[in-house]
Amino acid sequence: MKTALFLVSVSTAIAFTGFGATLPGKSARSVPGKTHTITRSAAALTTVSRNAITPDPDNGGIKLTNGFRGLVFADNLGKARHIAVDNAGTVFVKLEKLNDGKGIVELTDANGDGRADQTVMFGNNTGTGMGIYNGYLYASSDTSVYRYKMTNGKVLETTPAESIIAGLTLQRQHASKSFAISPDGKLFVNFGAPSNACQEKDRQKGSKGMDPCPILEEYGGIWQFDANKLNQHKADGKRYATGIRNAVALDWNTATNSLYALQHGRDNLNNWGGVFTDEVSAELPNEEFLMVKEGANFGWPYCYNDQNQGKKMLAPEYGGDGTKVDRCAGMEKPIMAFPAHWAPNDLLFYTGTQFPARYKNGAFVCFHGSWNRAPMKQGGYFVAFIPFGKDGRPSSKYEVFAENFAGVAELGKPGTDVNAGKLDLASPGDAKARPVGLAQGPDGSLYISDSVKGKVWRVMYMAKK
Repeated sequence: MKTALFLVSVSTAIAFTGFGATLPGKSARSVPGKTHTITRSAAALTTVSRNAITPDPDNGGIKLTNGFRGLVFADNLGKARHIAVDNAGTVFVKLEKLNDGKGIVELTDANGDGRADQTVMFGNNTGTGMGIYNGYLYASSDTSVYRYKMTNGKVLETTPAESIIAGLTLQRQHASKSFAISPDGKLFVNFGAPSNACQEKDRQKGSKGMDPCPILEEYGGIWQFDANKLNQHKADGKRYATGIRNAVALDWNTATNSLYALQHGRDNLNNWGGVFTDEVSAELPNEEFLMVKEGANFGWPYCYNDQNQGKKMLAPEYGGDGTKVDRCAGMEKPIMAFPAHWAPNDLLFYTGTQFPARYKNGAFVCFHGSWNRAPMKQGGYFVAFIPFGKDGRPSSKYEVFAENFAGVAELGKPGTDVNAGKLDLASPGDAKARPVGLAQGPDGSLYISDSVKGKVWRVMYMAKK
């Protein structure tokens, strides 16, 4: 879930709060001091803040498309996941592992140089989901969704966490409860399937798929709850869409008033041999970009997407041989497909005006990077941009917006050769950084988080439009 920018008014109130001494990256809970509130027009804020910022000479170590510059907003926060930015510019980062016993980082740029100079940490839950809605900071662990009331763009030390959804069962696979919130308060939560393909023996060669798949009763889809209601449990929600193995990347598109998601495709097609060679299993099935309507069924575990054939194909666990469609003929198709195992971990529809007009209402996607593409090269590890048309679908191919996170050369570019999106990287553990979260600032800047050491980049458009 991204910052709810539809709540921004014509004038933006910015609170500058005095804190006890803390340093960027230091895990500490500061004591709020005196607060001074200054009100400026949103247009004036955008001009003043960006003109005062000097980007890093190397854009913080990443390569950006023409006209864009970047800087390191914060570093060494810990294993960062999703992020959110308040209307006053406060950046909140969710951590996968506790840092000094805390699971959320609050970052403030008090002197206006574009970099965090006040770091505050709070909360004792790890997890992935992070978002801002209706004056509250929402976050998730693998078993819950909760929120904090915000005061002048911050979460005060005395503010308690309020339970939105509790008591979810912890699963061994695909446990992160990423979420998105619509403008009218619908809370959409990913319930990833704790399985690869719903086999009787998970990931084992020759083990058939369970039919019907019992996992779909409680997992493998997106559930809808009420973002404004406290103390909900799984039974209080309803299954909004099914047949989605795991959708870490979710966002609500205000231009189409629709939910979108990106699915992590299944692994281990090569367990079945025949046409499913190691090379085929490295490239298939696709990572799917989904337009998610209520009641939609995207076919997991019975089906997988093969962009080469333009079809949903029957999975080998259910009798598929690489040519059969069978029951998959009626399943929902993706609006765009990407190569296998790139791990799309966040999605953001851009609503700002800082970037050129062609970016408005287009989609940014964070590809966290692969782990199981052997014997092929690793893939992903970049941020893509996808232009969208008025029909709520991509209007052209994806573009590489930000790359070089892993610190190694990319072997090919989109539309040029078969190595597009592939890296000269032996394993994910060798990557210097892995992009995982996206958020939009009040001035239209794009923030990107990293899950290796916890770096946050701020990306701005600094050329003439």
